Amino acid sequence: MIAEDLINHMIPPLKGTDDAHKAIVWMEEFRCNYLPVVDEGNLLGFISEEIILETNDIDREVKNFTLQGQKSFVTMGTHFYDILRVASDNKVQMVAVMDDDNKYAGVITVQDTLASFAQTAAVQMPGSVLVLSMSHVDYSLATISRLIEENNSKVLSSLVKEDPSENTRLRLILKINQTDLSRIVATLERFGYRVIGRYQEVKQEPADKERLDMLFRYLDI
Repeated sequence: MIAEDLINHMIPPLKGTDDAHKAIVWMEEFRCNYLPVVDEGNLLGFISEEIILETNDIDREVKNFTLQGQKSFVTMGTHFYDILRVASDNKVQMVAVMDDDNKYAGVITVQDTLASFAQTAAVQMPGSVLVLSMSHVDYSLATISRLIEENNSKVLSSLVKEDPSENTRLRLILKINQTDLSRIVATLERFGYRVIGRYQEVKQEPADKERLDMLFRYLDI
């Protein structure tokens, strides 16, 4: 999925000359906490209800507020992983999409992006989640995938992030199309990979779903 496919056409941009009262009304109408502010196709930033309430001036034009997320934008072809990264880096719940002329084309919400992610095959297909910790030099997705495939399994998706407890190491989160990870874990450990988490998806065990939910909350996705 790319940005062009995720634009929410129901959320309109505010003009810089619109007042804060209009912004509040639109936020309530469209059930969102942020709105983009656009002037002649140029993104000025995002305004939130919190920003408005801090000033207590509903007659002020929105362009005169201290807006957030001036750099929270992507191009039409940006992958949804990068959309989430941009939103996180700018600490907003929306990302503007710019066209080939660098003009505002629409907005994407983090909620819509996560909903679309939840519909992907990697999420919908049954399986389990495996978390590995390794040094940067030991990271090779091709090698790890080969070891997993030797156990008649496939990697459905992968996510790499820095290990928050050891900044010299990486954490690799894998979705695998198997509910029993015991043989895979044994193989990986035999080749020196450190397994720090496994979340097995078994329908008969509600606790496993709870552990998967805890993992996604940990990943902030």
